[in-house]
Amino acid sequence: MSETSPAPTPRRARVRAPELTGKGGWLNTGGKQYTLADLRGRIVVLDFWTFCCINCLHVLDELRELEEKHRDTVVVIGVHSPKFVHEAEHQAVVDAVERYGVEHPVLDDPELATWKQYAVRAWPTLVVIDPEGYVVAQHAGEGHAHAIERLVEELETEHAAKGTLRRGDGPYVPPEPEPSTLRFPGKALLLPSGNLLVSDTTRHQLVELEADGETVVRRVGQGTRGLTDGPADQARFQEPQGLALLPDGTVVVADTVNHTLRRFDPETGLTTTLAGTGHQWMQGEATSGPGREVKLSSPWDVAWWNGKVWIAMAGVHQLWAYDPAEDTVSVTAGTTNEGLVDGPGSEAWFAQPSGLAATSERLWLADSETSALRWVDLDGDVHTAVGTGLFDFGHRDGAASQALLQHPLGVTALPDGSVAVSDTYNHALRRYDPATGEVTTLATDLREPSDAVLVGDDIVVVESARHRLTRLRLPEDAVRVEAVAHRTQRAATEVAPGRLRLDVIFQAPAGQKLDTRYGPSTRLLVSSTPPELLLDGEGAGTDLSRVLELDPAVPEGVLHVSAMAASCDDDPADEYPACHVHQQDWGVPVRLTEAGADRLPLVLAGMDA
Repeated sequence: MSETSPAPTPRRARVRAPELTGKGGWLNTGGKQYTLADLRGRIVVLDFWTFCCINCLHVLDELRELEEKHRDTVVVIGVHSPKFVHEAEHQAVVDAVERYGVEHPVLDDPELATWKQYAVRAWPTLVVIDPEGYVVAQHAGEGHAHAIERLVEELETEHAAKGTLRRGDGPYVPPEPEPSTLRFPGKALLLPSGNLLVSDTTRHQLVELEADGETVVRRVGQGTRGLTDGPADQARFQEPQGLALLPDGTVVVADTVNHTLRRFDPETGLTTTLAGTGHQWMQGEATSGPGREVKLSSPWDVAWWNGKVWIAMAGVHQLWAYDPAEDTVSVTAGTTNEGLVDGPGSEAWFAQPSGLAATSERLWLADSETSALRWVDLDGDVHTAVGTGLFDFGHRDGAASQALLQHPLGVTALPDGSVAVSDTYNHALRRYDPATGEVTTLATDLREPSDAVLVGDDIVVVESARHRLTRLRLPEDAVRVEAVAHRTQRAATEVAPGRLRLDVIFQAPAGQKLDTRYGPSTRLLVSSTPPELLLDGEGAGTDLSRVLELDPAVPEGVLHVSAMAASCDDDPADEYPACHVHQQDWGVPVRLTEAGADRLPLVLAGMDA
């Protein structure tokens, strides 16, 4: 009896991987500089990231399990590719690698040399290189860890059989830890006792300090990653950030990487979980319901306003709220699209809201990726005080309509009705006065300030990258600084005016298929800045390809593209297949030229043929 042989696995397209170059050199390698030839025999995963980007931080966490499980065959290399001017500073990259617990080599590429060689168009992008030095897959956005692990297992089997797989220790060398009371603290809060509570983000703890801001009263949390309730010596957090005092004297904590809200009781020392499941919210999941049953996504700050805990949900560019009376959470503003759009809460767009401050009439927020200061009124409408969008930033004072910030993470309401902005990447404390519409600079020479809290006549600034709290007397006069303005440094893609075919490439991972059980499993949303750039093709649809019509009278602009695809395990015997959502937002700077391309391919997952 003859046996039929199984169908051969289709050959993957292979492209020789370009060399890894970056003017900033290598981090986490003990000083050694690497080339791709040094890594031959290993499966290499390049993670193109920048430390301002919340989706990049999500991918760092997604990759941790893969790194651990395949430590002897896989080398993950972070290629740091800056968006903001501050992110091109080498020391800022060094700080970010420690701040976010990056445990793999990082190539600092301040001039985007390797980014350009690999034709990357978005943060984050993952590129898989096989042991022989060929690119075999590219993925943009988050939600791809399962697909990459499947590919890694295939490559391990294939190259072990060929004799081209080399196992062993990777090139990662951890840096020497530096002693300090705090390590990259995130936010601070004045307790009724007069003490200060600080989220010690990188050490996964809360720290209570005496009024001097230096003397430790107690630490809350074991200091290792985890999600555990209980007394101070047993509780565990994961990169906690925002803190808000409730009327009953307890504190709500935005436990960012655990995707939860926690409650800390200063009287008893107990920590409990208020909201979130410990898993990240993805498109299509519940946006309201019992607090402990609804997923959250990287809550970065919290504020008590109008009887609820408002949440800056940085991971999905929205505001949510937790209602303690009902023990429920729900979306209050934002569509999950990333950008700067004002109006009713249900129609507004945000970009990584990261700081909140409440007054009786307004909820102020620092919208970090648009370098904007914004506010919500009592009717739930969203307004912008300072900022124009995703691509303009700098340090410029004066009328709010032309003033510039650079990735602010904190905002603090001042007694005179104005607000102080922790202008993080400008290393400054800024002030906006709604009465005059003017922006001024209160203090400079801070190092990545991420929050500030009023203490009497002083303002205590969280100098995150100096690992300390810094007390300043609120100045009567503003500091004068020389104005600077920047635009993001990515090179524009040259495209032809008129018809442009947009193709978002998505190939379901091996063993999976598109999930069409409840209708179309893909979504595409397109808009532009300025809006006049697009004559046709704007809006939402389910097809991942679309013909756009570009106005020849608009010489340049940015195409905003948001894509999503859902895939599930393709096994008819499995009644409840595991499903995964893949999603990414692109902001593609374009320049219209007659010789430009008439097709714009964006890879969500797979390879562009």
